[in-house]
Amino acid sequence: MLRLANGLAALMVALLAGFAPPRQAAAQAGVEVDVALVLAVDISFSMDLDELALQRAGYVEALRSPEVHKAIAGGATGRIALTFFEWAGFNIQHHLIPWTVIDSPQAALAFAAELEKQPTRRGQRTSVSGAIDTGVKLLESAPVRALRQVMDISGDGPNNSGRIVTLARDEALAKGISINGLPVMLKRPGYLDIDNLELYYEDCVIGGQGAFVIPITDKGQFTQTVKTKLIMEISDAPAPPASLIKPAQSRQPRVSCTVGEDMWRNRMGN
Repeated sequence: MLRLANGLAALMVALLAGFAPPRQAAAQAGVEVDVALVLAVDISFSMDLDELALQRAGYVEALRSPEVHKAIAGGATGRIALTFFEWAGFNIQHHLIPWTVIDSPQAALAFAAELEKQPTRRGQRTSVSGAIDTGVKLLESAPVRALRQVMDISGDGPNNSGRIVTLARDEALAKGISINGLPVMLKRPGYLDIDNLELYYEDCVIGGQGAFVIPITDKGQFTQTVKTKLIMEISDAPAPPASLIKPAQSRQPRVSCTVGEDMWRNRMGN
């Protein structure tokens, strides 16, 4: 009987421990931040290894830059919350770094170091809608109180997996979330890519207060573009005039928002 009682007591302790929040989330719970920012990065097979490395390095170096540190410190609270995940098909999302409060250059540098050491992964298909849905879930579960909620989607192709991208976008916007886009256009379009990816992102992916698209068309501009994008998202202020920055506008789509699905069906012959 004593052994049974001890066993039951141990079981209760284990169950209670299982319901305890993660230590990191508990430490951040209720903290007010200027923005809760989700970084969602494409790792589909259409991105070659060089592009994946360049993309990762762009975020790492941007988070190490004094300009980004200054933008964080200049906010109303001087803090942001940041999380990073990678995505491909509708069921492929790798959450690399959980919600982290960045309130100093040291915190930003630590986030960058953690991101830099993560392994490189790849996945089949491209689900921008799946990335948006995952970003919404992360924002809804964020342990902080954010003055703004922003999601940043980078990718090199249109949605061809999961539900229609505009459905995911519209649901996110209805929750007060802003979505920005970073279309990666470093090579000639392949069999599942499109020429006017930046228009697709403008018309079918982004939205919300202050939403914008910055296409990347040259490898040499990746780090600077990511840095500019982060500063705009953190400070909630327009960057200096730049021809690459394309704000969201209300208009009829200039490209089909199901172009990726159509191309996939044609490829599969159905």
